[in-house]
Amino acid sequence: MAAPALSGRAGSSGSLGNSPTMAAGRLPHGGGPELDFRSAARMEDLNRLIQEFSKHDQREYDDQRALEIHTAKDFIFSMLGMVQKLDQKLPVANEYLLLSGGVREGVVDMDLDELSVYARGTDYDMDFTLLVPALKLHDRNQPVTLDMRHSALGHSWLSLRLFDEGTINKWKDCCTIVDHINGTTNYFFSPTLVADWFYQSISLVLLEVQKKPQRGMPRVEKVERNGTIISVILGVGSSRMLYDIVPVVSFKGWPAVAQSWLMENHFWDGKITEEEVISGFYLVPACSHKGRKENEWRLSFARSEVQLKKCISSSLMQAYQACKAIIIKLLSRPKAISPYHLRSIMLWACDRLPANYLAQDDFSAHFLLGLIDDLQHCLVNKMCPNYFIPQCNMLEHLSDETAMLHARKLSSVRSDPAEHLRTTIEHAKAANRLTVELQWRGSTNNLPSPQSDAGGENQPDDRLAKKLQQLVTENPGKSISVFINPDDVTRPHFRIDDKFF
Repeated sequence: MAAPALSGRAGSSGSLGNSPTMAAGRLPHGGGPELDFRSAARMEDLNRLIQEFSKHDQREYDDQRALEIHTAKDFIFSMLGMVQKLDQKLPVANEYLLLSGGVREGVVDMDLDELSVYARGTDYDMDFTLLVPALKLHDRNQPVTLDMRHSALGHSWLSLRLFDEGTINKWKDCCTIVDHINGTTNYFFSPTLVADWFYQSISLVLLEVQKKPQRGMPRVEKVERNGTIISVILGVGSSRMLYDIVPVVSFKGWPAVAQSWLMENHFWDGKITEEEVISGFYLVPACSHKGRKENEWRLSFARSEVQLKKCISSSLMQAYQACKAIIIKLLSRPKAISPYHLRSIMLWACDRLPANYLAQDDFSAHFLLGLIDDLQHCLVNKMCPNYFIPQCNMLEHLSDETAMLHARKLSSVRSDPAEHLRTTIEHAKAANRLTVELQWRGSTNNLPSPQSDAGGENQPDDRLAKKLQQLVTENPGKSISVFINPDDVTRPHFRIDDKFF
């Protein structure tokens, strides 16, 4: 992409030429190990530490754990089908986007100030984010018009004028009302009121479900509202899964505010089609720092980011995951930087750097140091452009004091990246030890497991897990969606691209 000018991007080819990362070149004629100029760390040692972190961070699951994951997922989908039946507010044929990693992991761009603190190992073993469309603007001939007059860039209000009378009547109680001088009334879809309704509906459904427990059914260990997000922790067998459920507005097509982004060159050109990248976007319930929480939504390109991830090399993704683990704890107070900032920086780097450089298998250390350099550059300049809307600066609101505080913290990481990687590895090991200990306690206490009820009348059907595995195996790289029929929540069906099964 022809990225913004130096003052308006995550980095530049010019700035990288003076970067400590780029100064770490390979010594000619086999003159010794490759060193990082800034810290004197051996690149091969940093690569080894990143590989070790990846091993502890990305665990493989046996068949029992895989079945427990699918049992929890099926329970969540069934619960949402029951929510739809309460008052028919949710679309009948809905399409959810399930993302690996919770909101706290930066899988969507949302404010985190109101989220409870959950720790992997202590509170959960795996985390997911589920985007649930409360409204859909699909298959319409007229262009989508977003009301951005009252919002910061990258945000919008949503008027229900775009919808039919029946939809307006359904959702009136989740709107703020504006009366105009000409006598007309405008209903603006409210993210906070929608979250209120969603939390109450989910709580009611779970209360009813727990009145008639079935053998093998997941244990509902926690249901909390965190700002506009509903967090549910389920226990299945010895596994605990955190679901951050986010009510969203789903659109097909592409917003006008991001139209210019399509005109530029990108790292994914020729690897995936433009149709895959711009198949749709969302409004998520998150306002800007000066916006009105009851009215303002944030544009989200999570669907596109899932597609772009396919084009990022494994070595760069490993570096990103390691860097993310470091900054989540280091830069947590005061709240300023989220993993989503780091993801945007990574996407900018993919557009800026040659593909053959980013594809190097043994360059994870270079990528990690580069991400730290770019993030520090962003903080010093208080400039981190959104990847899809480059004119939107995601750090514009930061005070000089906060920006420099975090830049100094990153400087300490840059001076000794190996030590910070070792600390991150120990945290991952500790979380895994906690998980194993809790699983062992669970097995000694005979906690219910999906397979412990073998032969029971209400045993969960593992055909969903087998069907999902078959579809994933037979359709590599394709978009797979799970749909729930609210009149029969026991029978999910699947869409692969535009084909239904």
